[in-house]
Amino acid sequence: MKFNLRAAVFCIVAVGSLMNGGCATTSAADNQGQLLVAPLLPDYKMEIALAKLNEIISNAKLTQEQLARFHYDRGVIYDRLGLRIMARIDFHEALKLQPDLADAYNFIGIYYTQEGEFDSAYEAFDSALELAPDYDYAYLNRGLALYYGDRPKLAVDDMTAFLQKDPTDGYRALWLYLAQYQVDPKQALASLQLNRSKLHDEAWSTVLVDYVLGKASDKQVFALAKRGLKGPSEYAERLCEAYFYLAKVAEEQQQNDKAANYLRLALATNIYDFVEHRYARVELALLANKMDSQKDTSK
Repeated sequence: MKFNLRAAVFCIVAVGSLMNGGCATTSAADNQGQLLVAPLLPDYKMEIALAKLNEIISNAKLTQEQLARFHYDRGVIYDRLGLRIMARIDFHEALKLQPDLADAYNFIGIYYTQEGEFDSAYEAFDSALELAPDYDYAYLNRGLALYYGDRPKLAVDDMTAFLQKDPTDGYRALWLYLAQYQVDPKQALASLQLNRSKLHDEAWSTVLVDYVLGKASDKQVFALAKRGLKGPSEYAERLCEAYFYLAKVAEEQQQNDKAANYLRLALATNIYDFVEHRYARVELALLANKMDSQKDTSK
């Protein structure tokens, strides 16, 4: 699932073009029936956009607000390339120049969440929502911080607010389910079934919801991932998402090795700016700790 971020005023052409194209991928089946996809390589347009932004930031005469937006735009590109430290530097610089930039607080909160610094993450997302109360994805990301910070009831509140803003979005239904599952697995499944009735049958995200509901197999998910592709990178993006949610179901079913394999595959896609890729590494670390604990108790 990709974040819907507002485009910068002064860099629409350079940054907007990044959303198109991408390196074609190839795939093959391994002996477990999983799909191995060649990792996406950075689009050359990203390099061009970075070069333009570097030149503008270094040489152009800009207002403080314009410079803040260009630092933010460059941070977004660094984030898409997986260069988190460079991205963080730019987002912090953007906030120094323009302290009311909600998007920058949102990104910084994401990084704090990935690093397990939850109190700092909550503060960042709270700041984003104070500045932009209708900022959908700040609710998602604060919900994720609460989810991974072991505050599931509060996570449910944020995920509910996120879903209410678009009940037809299957990804929103999935994240509400995952938060609710930590509180009451049976209620989580019942709620997901109810929310499924509001989704579009042909949407890719609905396929993932149906899988969680037990209405589709792994093989069917991978087959449907090829349906209605609109660009060369979309297949890898769908696989990144599929691997993550299939891993979560495998973990629920106590199939930890299978879950770990799927999480590694999600990371191998290199779709750095997708929620599922961002948190696959977090999930893998949590799963490894869980498996180590189970080994210790079995001795």
